[in-house]
Order: sequence, then C-alpha cells, then structure tokens
Amino acid sequence: MHSGNSKPLDMAVDVVIIGAGPSGAIAASLLHKAGKRVLVLERQHFPRFSIGESLLPCCMNFIEEAGMLEAVNAAGFQFKNGAAFRRNGAYTTFDFTDKFTAGHGTTFQVQRGNFDKLLADTAEAQGVEIRYGHTVERIDISGKPSLFVSTEAGDSYQVEAEFMLDASGFGRVLPRLLDLERPSNLPSRMAIFTHVEDNISDANFDRNKILISVHPEHKDIWYWLIPFSNGRCSLGVVAEPHLLARLDGSLEDKLMQVVREEPGLKALLKDAVVVQQCAELKGYSANVSQLASDKFALLGNAGEFLDPVFSSGVTIAMQSASLAARTLLKQLNGEQVDWESEYAKPLMTGVNCFRTYVQAWYEGTFQEVIFFENPNPTIKQMICSILAGYAWDTENPFVKESQRRLNMVVELCREAKAEAQGMA
Repeated sequence: MHSGNSKPLDMAVDVVIIGAGPSGAIAASLLHKAGKRVLVLERQHFPRFSIGESLLPCCMNFIEEAGMLEAVNAAGFQFKNGAAFRRNGAYTTFDFTDKFTAGHGTTFQVQRGNFDKLLADTAEAQGVEIRYGHTVERIDISGKPSLFVSTEAGDSYQVEAEFMLDASGFGRVLPRLLDLERPSNLPSRMAIFTHVEDNISDANFDRNKILISVHPEHKDIWYWLIPFSNGRCSLGVVAEPHLLARLDGSLEDKLMQVVREEPGLKALLKDAVVVQQCAELKGYSANVSQLASDKFALLGNAGEFLDPVFSSGVTIAMQSASLAARTLLKQLNGEQVDWESEYAKPLMTGVNCFRTYVQAWYEGTFQEVIFFENPNPTIKQMICSILAGYAWDTENPFVKESQRRLNMVVELCREAKAEAQGMA
C-alpha cells in the first residue's frame, strides 16, 4: 500500500476508529471479533475524566455483545437498578427491572475514567490495537479514506482504511474536518458539575439509583446526583445560561449556591466536600448534516448529542457502535449497503424517541407524568423501558408513537388530577 520509504507507523487497515471511549471500544471489539483489522486512534491517555457516569441497563446488552460483561461485572462499580425523581417534596422512583422491554434491567454508575479504560483495556486484551496520544489532523476521502496523524513525540504518519468510524465524542473530529456540523434544534443549555465526597448520612438515600431533582421555582433547572461505590457522587446542574447568570463567584460557588436552593439536595449534601475542580459544558447539544456514507459513520456524541437529563449519551453511543459494526461488516464482506436506511434511520428511531421526552421534560409535561401519584402500571412499565435505554423497541407504543402517546398520557394525568381536586 505504501512505498518502501514509508514510516514505520504508516499502515493500511480495514477500519480506523477515532476515539477509544465506549463507542470506539465496543465497535473495535465487534469488528475485531469478526476478523477485521482495526486500528483505534485516541488523542488522550486513559484514564481521563469524562462526564456521563450513569449508565442505562440497555448498555449491558452491548457490553455483553462485545464480550466485556464479565470484566464490567467484576470491576466493583456502583450497582444501579433505577432512577429517582424529586420535585417540591414529591419523590418517585422507577425500578428498571419492572419494565416493558426484555433485556438487562440493572447496570452500574461508574467513574468514567476507570470505566472507559476498562473497556479499552478489554478490547486490547482481545487483540485490538489502540494508539494513545495520536491526533487525527487531516482526512482525505477522495479515494479510500486516508488519515494524517500526529503523535506526541512529533512524528506524523498516514493510515489508509476501507472505512472510518468517528467515536471521538465531543471532539467531533469528522464533523469538524469534513464540515458536517449543523446547529441543534434544542435550546442552548449549560451544565456545571463536579465530584464530591458526599458524606450522606440519610439512611433513606438510595445509592442504587441516580437522583434527579427539580429546582423548586424553575422547572427547567434540574440536578443530577450519581452515587459511586467509593463514597463519592457526581453532582451537576443543568439550565439555560440566563437562569444561572444570577449566580456569583467561581464555578464551585455557583454550583453549590444553586444546589442549596433545592431543599432536598441541601439536606443530603450538608457535609459534602468537593473533591474535583468544577467544570462547565456549554451549548453541548449538537447535530450533523450526515451520519454516514460508504466511507465513514459517526458514532454517539460525534453525530448527535441531545441532553444529559435521561443519561442517554452512553446508550446512544453503544447502540450506534453495535449498529454501525453490523452494517459495516456487510459492506466489508462485499454486500451492497444503504447507510441511510440501514444505519442512520434505525439509529435516529431511538434518538428521536429520547428527544421527545427530553423536550417534554423541559416543557414540564413529562414531569407531570413522572410525578403523577397514581400511574397506570402498564404505562409506567412502558415509560420505564425508555428510561432504561430501550428507546429502539418499536413494540413499545411509547417508542413507536412517542409524541402521540405522551400527549395522551399527559391528558389522562390532567383529567385525573382535575377529578381528584373536584372531589376534594
């Protein structure tokens, strides 16, 4: 493929994957297992901090598919069996084992640095080559995809591949280099977050669930509290920037000030100690003009990121990795593939389902459903499936007709509430 004076790092592979995070590791594992030559290029060194610590049970299906379940189960991560929601004193939970869709019903809450490294290390142990500290600088797709890569040591080299997968997350390497980036139709929001030594003494606090709390005055300001197995929690707040502009001081000052405005969190975290520098993420929702072609596919956040509210990011990433690997194997094996109908559209089925509930959460209508006191058990199971990550199960009416079904159940909740108030 290359001339005799090629540098030692130059190579030709079946698939090059940009990024060794969850989608990159899963895709690499699946493709390697099918006998394809895979190279993963990762700009950073692992472990490295990443936000998005609350997995959904649906993730476990992809972890199992990639032969990584045993390693993940043995790693000592915090067990997770559901989600808890709190607003103005009202508290409700969803048990992910009591859901409409078949499949894993429990998962873990993870510190992503350790989790991502575990997946990448497991892929390497399976035989995948990962090059850390290597940055993709330029791409040529006029013929077979060629990637021009630089190393921390100052070397540069070229990789030629039959296909590229972009698993670079918020790095969004291919969208930047191929001019695919497009604005999201979701409002611009920001998150401020950190890790705390939580020192929670409340015996009623359930460490097996993510806790999502709503600001007492602003329904579109919400908080996450994700317990880990080491006595720490991930803590963050999400809002449109103007709603946080009233806060003064450093990021830590702002975060802890707005946390104290929610009475439940204020009580839970009265003895908490911040153990990691606070960070912020602005305007994180993203979109692209094209998810895939016969030369590349975008995985997870590299393609589209919605919002952290239902922890859908890693699930979408892993779903995209599995779906892209399956489609790509057909192409590499000589079959004709339509990436739009076989990858992009199926992937967007779940993304658009999540989008329905994300938008309805901020509008407040989905919050009416979440906090309804006497939910229909079957409807709750169907919604629970989506909260557990099974947003691609079109047997579930709340996936197949997400907006219509949600509108219907919101109306039922309002009618029941009005009837109860009329009888009072």
